[in-house]
Amino acid sequence: MKLMFKQRFFSWFDSYDIYDENGATIYTVCGRPAWGHKLEIYDNNDNHLATLREQVLTFLPRFDIQIGGQTAGTITKDFTFFKPSFSVDCNGWHVEGSFLEWDYRILSQTGSVVARIEKQLFHFTDTYLIDVTDGQDSLLALMVVLAIDAIKCSQNKG
Repeated sequence: MKLMFKQRFFSWFDSYDIYDENGATIYTVCGRPAWGHKLEIYDNNDNHLATLREQVLTFLPRFDIQIGGQTAGTITKDFTFFKPSFSVDCNGWHVEGSFLEWDYRILSQTGSVVARIEKQLFHFTDTYLIDVTDGQDSLLALMVVLAIDAIKCSQNKG
């Protein structure tokens, strides 16, 4: 399943539309006022599916994952020098990034590819292509991309 992650051009808070390969909106992401990033994910019928909330006052960036109102785990940026790396503790995923921080791979505990994430260049807003191997993993893969984008946004401001 392929998803196109596109930040809205005019928005006071982080706001994104997520499209399938046919161009249909399947998720909408709305930023909410909070200390740190707080992103709520809705399906195309406006049903709240999940929330990604940044923990503040941590040494490395960390995000809480809530799916269906239940805490599912965290996404944590790992301490690395050259290539970005993240851990997703709710299912043992690990995320590896390229040196330029444009492309990422989400890997399962066994090392198989769960999703490939590619930053699309030459767009006015942040745009990513997410190629998810199993469509059931699309929501969590999206949350990983949202966390990475929020971290990169915070790094660029500081």
